[in-house]
Amino acid sequence: MILTNTTNYFGDLVSFLAEKMGIGGQILAYVIVAAVYLGFFAIAGLLLVYIERRVAAFFQLRLGPNRVGPHGIFQTIADALKLLSKEIFGTNRKDNLLYTTAYYLVIIAALVSLSVIPFSIGVQAYDLNIGVFFISAVSSVGVLGILFGGWGSNNKYSLIGGMRSGLQMISYELSSGLAILTIILLAGTLQMSGIIEAQRDTWFILKGHIPAWIAFFIFVIAGTAESNRTPFDLPEGEAELGAGYHSEYSGMGFAYFFLAEFINMFIIAAVGVTLFFGGWLAPFGITDTLPWQPLWGAVWFFLKVAVFIFFMMWFRWTFPRLRIDQLLTLEWKYLLPIGLLNIVLMAVIVYYNVLISF
Repeated sequence: MILTNTTNYFGDLVSFLAEKMGIGGQILAYVIVAAVYLGFFAIAGLLLVYIERRVAAFFQLRLGPNRVGPHGIFQTIADALKLLSKEIFGTNRKDNLLYTTAYYLVIIAALVSLSVIPFSIGVQAYDLNIGVFFISAVSSVGVLGILFGGWGSNNKYSLIGGMRSGLQMISYELSSGLAILTIILLAGTLQMSGIIEAQRDTWFILKGHIPAWIAFFIFVIAGTAESNRTPFDLPEGEAELGAGYHSEYSGMGFAYFFLAEFINMFIIAAVGVTLFFGGWLAPFGITDTLPWQPLWGAVWFFLKVAVFIFFMMWFRWTFPRLRIDQLLTLEWKYLLPIGLLNIVLMAVIVYYNVLISF
């Protein structure tokens, strides 16, 4: 199922300005779209940091941010301004090219991945017919940024953190990819909007029955591991590595790594919502007949993503950090074999057309 005639508001803007102003208008439209995504990137990052602090405080029976602004809502802005004003310094032994390239790779990979996320009907920078594959490929580039940061810092603790991250993310990408392939078998397309449209009658988490549930749990675990979040935060490992791969970074260099981690969490939640919970589609079609469908679609999409992110944060503040051997055992001895069996089961179900809908 490849959708070719759907509305794309960003694409319409580019076409309109290109028609009115020629190549200059086309460039202007691209600049506007890029500015919108950069603004969303910054605001979402700051908001997620604040929510993380509040959720952590809730689970630990404390207040959290409560000084800067009402209920501490400006605390993350104050932190961002502090990082902007910090002097940028690092070790004299660093490899300047790798050291500097690292945080740009991490932040660019996260930003480019956002470009194919469908926030609502027609609200998507690029509706590629290989959208899921594109996100998987681009997100892998972020691993290079972390490896570059660990190696380029010329610090043994940073190097250990970078190597841990590379090992962890490459390992868990296998299980994450198998979970995604399981849903692609069910949808019959790699296009993000096509996957959502295939769920218009019933979300895949229900329509796919047991294989979809298994794929969902594998995706959540693998996605959490790929984002380097507790209990899979071994690349940072404060107890033994200081701050891991970004130990030698300060100011905005550190901020880029920090921000990319939260945006990657949003991307994982957005992909999970798209694959399993119908993306922008309302449950039971309760708002399908109302006007302003792009607005309602965005409301439902962000509500679902918020719930998904809350559970990821709950996951973080509930479980202790794993050891590296436990982390690899979980992947290679449990998740990967289960994922392989699950994709075979889904293939059999799809082939014999015995899907169960609710």
